[in-house]
Amino acid sequence: MNVDFTPLFRTAIGFDRMASLLDQVARTEQGNLSYPPYNIEVEGDDKYKITLALAGFDKDDIEILTEPNLLTIRGKVREVKEEKNRQFLHRGIATRAFERKFQLADHVRVVGAHMDNGLLTVELVKEIPEAMKPRRIEIGSQSLLESSAEAAENAEARETSAHKVA
Repeated sequence: MNVDFTPLFRTAIGFDRMASLLDQVARTEQGNLSYPPYNIEVEGDDKYKITLALAGFDKDDIEILTEPNLLTIRGKVREVKEEKNRQFLHRGIATRAFERKFQLADHVRVVGAHMDNGLLTVELVKEIPEAMKPRRIEIGSQSLLESSAEAAENAEARETSAHKVA
């Protein structure tokens, strides 16, 4: 399925990353539709948890990588020698290799991961830098740009007169 997002971006400024993100998500979902199954939970305003069902995998079989705005979880079961001698009438526990990618919003980072009873849990937190948080602006009686320009001129004049006196 191809979707053209061009009309959406004609009037949107600064959202150019959004088109590539939507395209990447569409391509990723086509490749790995359902394995391994996972949940994404919200645990507050800025905490998230991703849980993957990984029966048959050990923590040494899992690799978790983070890049800017991307979390990649890969798994590959190392072949056990004992398993070659086993015969199955039915084998329903999938232990095939996988790669699952999650797009992360800006300022979301992985803080930890643990494996318990065949469930891999990855904990994430969103930390907005102090400079990007909303702040209240006081309304003054004059322009700060003009007053800072006047202050710079006054300081320059004082320096000039100080040099003349010396």
